Amino acid sequence: MARVNGKRLEGKTALVTGSGRNIGRAIILNLAEEGANVVVNARSNQEEADSVAAEARALGVEAMAFIADVSDHQQVTNMFAAAAEQFGGVDILVSNAAIRPHEPFTGLTLEEWQRVRGVVLDGAFHVAHAAIPYMEKNSYGRVVFFTGDGAFKGTAQRSHVSAAKMGVIGLARGLASEFAPRNIRVNVISPGRIDTTRDLSWYPQGGMRDTADIPVGRLGDVNDIASACLFLITDECGFMTGQTLHINGGTDFF
Repeated sequence: MARVNGKRLEGKTALVTGSGRNIGRAIILNLAEEGANVVVNARSNQEEADSVAAEARALGVEAMAFIADVSDHQQVTNMFAAAAEQFGGVDILVSNAAIRPHEPFTGLTLEEWQRVRGVVLDGAFHVAHAAIPYMEKNSYGRVVFFTGDGAFKGTAQRSHVSAAKMGVIGLARGLASEFAPRNIRVNVISPGRIDTTRDLSWYPQGGMRDTADIPVGRLGDVNDIASACLFLITDECGFMTGQTLHINGGTDFF
């Protein structure tokens, strides 16, 4: 990928779901630093989304904030229509939005199962389905999905989350095979324990701040993930598609 004025993503547009805070915000700012115009997405917090968009503009790019629930197909359609109106389309998609509730399997309701699937797996489908036609038109696209270590090793009271996140990997592999000839690469990041602000009700057993079992001896930083995302988007890994990158400090090996 050629650098324009020293920036590798000049002239590209990136949309990052769940980017009002934490990992998503870090990804937005990393991409903006490389010259990409950005679409900041949050499910409901307009103030957070607007704040991140303002930070991106301060880096010299164009940015818009859009409130949309990725589990809702029409809201996603509206978001991409707005992105196309302002930027002409989307070249880079990072599907980061997720929820991670705990629930014993025997107490899991159909509504709770569908809620998790709706955000994690259906959400990934909705945004990819909206983005790829723009990418096909330009013969250029980069898609990064997010999963989690629990999808690989299983986590008690999170079977619905693990199932949805493993489904994302299958989706990524299928899309990678189908669209590689059109210069569209699709990869997955699986973060380990990252130092973020999060809903602690999703972690009733605690442990999200523990570092004793992390060989590198610390929690991951949001920029550890954002930097890996940038790597997957640029041509530094131009021969890589359909793969899952595990960033967990050596906690597990898959």
